Amino acid sequence: MKILGLDPGTATTGFGIIEATTQDELSCLHYGAIITPPNTKDEERLISIHSELKSIIKEFKPDAVSIEKLYFFKNQKTIIPVSQARGVLLLTIANSKIPIFEFTPPQVKMAVTGYGRAQKRQVQEMVQRLLNLEKIPKPDDAADALALAIAYSYLI
Repeated sequence: MKILGLDPGTATTGFGIIEATTQDELSCLHYGAIITPPNTKDEERLISIHSELKSIIKEFKPDAVSIEKLYFFKNQKTIIPVSQARGVLLLTIANSKIPIFEFTPPQVKMAVTGYGRAQKRQVQEMVQRLLNLEKIPKPDDAADALALAIAYSYLI
């Protein structure tokens, strides 16, 4: 099963695709980030996110998508742009007829590390270990997206 993990953001949307043969056999197919220029109009950024996600879906043909559920925001200035990006992601996935599963950050941390309040670095190290990667995936948004995909494989 191919699982696409998505960490929504307007400036940077992390993505990671894994293949889960079994819960214990996970492999990383690809990861990265959809990055939009900061001085671009909001609508152009959202179009870019939509277009790039469609390309990723077309290339990798995931069986399921795991996306971060908005849970708690420290920075109130970013909640609306992140919500907009998340909406575009959800619409793009729904149009592709792929099942969507949402997880909160504590659920992802619990699935990946066994502790729902794990530090970001601990999650990143477990992602590296579970996917047998040479180094921690960068940018952080891509590591978070891979963690979301791993969480799906463990929780569903």
